[in-house]
Amino acid sequence: MIELGVNIDHVATLREARKGKEPDLIAAAKVCELAGAHQITVHLRQDRRHIHDADVRQLRDVLQVRLNLEMAATDDIIAIAHCVKPEVVCLVPENRREVTTEGGLDVAGQVDRLTEVVKGFRDDGIKVSMFIDPDLDQVEASAETGANFVELHTGAYANADDLDRYNELERLVQAARRAVNSGLVFNAGHGLTVRNLRPVAAIPGLNEVNIGHSIISRAVFLGLHAAVAEILDILRECTK
Repeated sequence: MIELGVNIDHVATLREARKGKEPDLIAAAKVCELAGAHQITVHLRQDRRHIHDADVRQLRDVLQVRLNLEMAATDDIIAIAHCVKPEVVCLVPENRREVTTEGGLDVAGQVDRLTEVVKGFRDDGIKVSMFIDPDLDQVEASAETGANFVELHTGAYANADDLDRYNELERLVQAARRAVNSGLVFNAGHGLTVRNLRPVAAIPGLNEVNIGHSIISRAVFLGLHAAVAEILDILRECTK
């Protein structure tokens, strides 16, 4: 079955609106876990706008499923990741002015630096994913660094109109094929919803999707357990 990582950053965003304790991030993670999520994803940003260092430590202590730590490849965040030791780190670009991650990481432009980062994590027993646009050069560069996974940025596909969506889906298919041929496991994420997930889930070889904003948004109406469950139902359908 294609696995599901639930990004709970926006639970923390709501908490930070009042700088209080509600909603409880750890409780939300456990609801997702009980609903069948295979992984909990959080982005420890340099500006700490939602997830805090203490959140990551607490999640590492209580989760029974994988913790996937999204992060920029900066020295301070790298040090925190080595201390916490999540099962997976996903290296992403980061811009302090962005509302959300706006594109994939330019791995091809910093292969030497990222190769060192990947080696450090893998030597510490931590698997590494590169969050990249569905670009063949970026896929090949990710393989060159020694990363375990690539997570293909599905934002352009999710935001495309009907005329362009097929072309964006084809870009994802080609990048996925190159990833598999390069020895990488490929995942997908960004902008995926119950309405657009099925074509992506049908791409051969897909290992995992990471979904955050849509699940948390639908949880307002359905409840968090049900919002996770409906995504898992789609993934099961697409695996048959």
